[in-house]
Amino acid sequence: MANVVIVGTQWGDEGKGKVVDLLTNYADYVVRFQGGNNAGHTLVVEGKKYVFHLIPSGILYENKKCMIGNGVVIDPAVLLEEMDELTEAGLPVTPGRLTISHNAHLIMPYHMLLDGADENAKKDGAKIGTTGRGIGPCYGDKILRNGIKAGDILDESLFREKLQENVDEKNFLLTKKYNRDPISFDDILRQYLDHAEKLAPFIGNVSVELDQARKAGKHILFEGAQGTQLDIDHGTYPFVTSSNTVSGNACTGSGFGPSHIDEVIGILKAYTTRVGEGPFPSELFDATGEALQKKGGEFGATTGRTRRCGWLDTVVANEAVRLNGVTGLAITKLDVLSGQNALKTATSYELDGKRYDAMPGNIKTTSKLNPVYEEMPGWQEDITQARNADDLPVKARNYVKRIEELTETPVMLLSVGPGREETMLLRNPFEK
Repeated sequence: MANVVIVGTQWGDEGKGKVVDLLTNYADYVVRFQGGNNAGHTLVVEGKKYVFHLIPSGILYENKKCMIGNGVVIDPAVLLEEMDELTEAGLPVTPGRLTISHNAHLIMPYHMLLDGADENAKKDGAKIGTTGRGIGPCYGDKILRNGIKAGDILDESLFREKLQENVDEKNFLLTKKYNRDPISFDDILRQYLDHAEKLAPFIGNVSVELDQARKAGKHILFEGAQGTQLDIDHGTYPFVTSSNTVSGNACTGSGFGPSHIDEVIGILKAYTTRVGEGPFPSELFDATGEALQKKGGEFGATTGRTRRCGWLDTVVANEAVRLNGVTGLAITKLDVLSGQNALKTATSYELDGKRYDAMPGNIKTTSKLNPVYEEMPGWQEDITQARNADDLPVKARNYVKRIEELTETPVMLLSVGPGREETMLLRNPFEK
């Protein structure tokens, strides 16, 4: 038995979905533990592209059990649409294949309205770059103890009571603070009771199921969304997401005991990208940045927004190693760097004569940091056909080795393309 957590080490979009898809081969259960449909995992399987926003990407395997933990916030309409799309693709989602935690909170229509209204009300320099999908307001209601959980919609009386309280409060905010039209209690009630009927067979106790699986000696894979620098506590706050993206939340967000986690795999893109607002010390504003963006296809799976691109930043990588307890790195998109004459890596920052080896807590300081780079020769060869590390050019192998040295963490996987077959598994975390 082994239990493995997958996390992003940068600002998200590192290619976690592909790594989860690969490691699902060796797992029995795949668990999503945080975030919502503000995240997306893109997979290419036998030339066909799949994009997941809520359902764990392990659903592509018929004999795996997928779970959505209590740490996830769920838009029922989005979830049901994903389920329908998978069914149309010949992969029907049944209660035997998916369990939704009864403690997962639901995104309501008023959350999306408030998300957009609040972002639009901010001045340009203060905008967060939210996806507008209601994630932040939903987590806000959860913390304020006003939220509606998946299990609540199975009890119509309880749901009516909680919905009425929320509609009254949210209509006050929408009409008085944001000068928007009020929302209809009856419309939301009707819509969500319909959702409840469809989702009822899937809602259950994820924590109990996972504990039973552990005791039965099953392999469990925990799938995170976004990246470490978007963590609500440890990221570049306030330009972060509204949940904890670090590995510790795999336990909190699913109801799984921390002493049962065996491995934490950090997904590290071979360069760095970021979507939305916020500081990005190694960002490139030149032709190299444009080349990485174009060759890497750097557009958000959820929003379609162009990703900002920059050189690899091992200050960011080391933050992730420390915060997550990373035991192995999976380097993705190594092929995108082919053709670069020289590769730079940010190993520290400098500002006003002071050196920084870790991200400072002051966001204004962070936004002014200057990266301190070291440089290595690049390679020109196309590496997409490489199937083991020895197939890589020496300069590519040297780059990987230097990442291991700078992070003091072994690389256990290398990806040289979007397909399943374009991946080298150097060490299997499920095999002890």
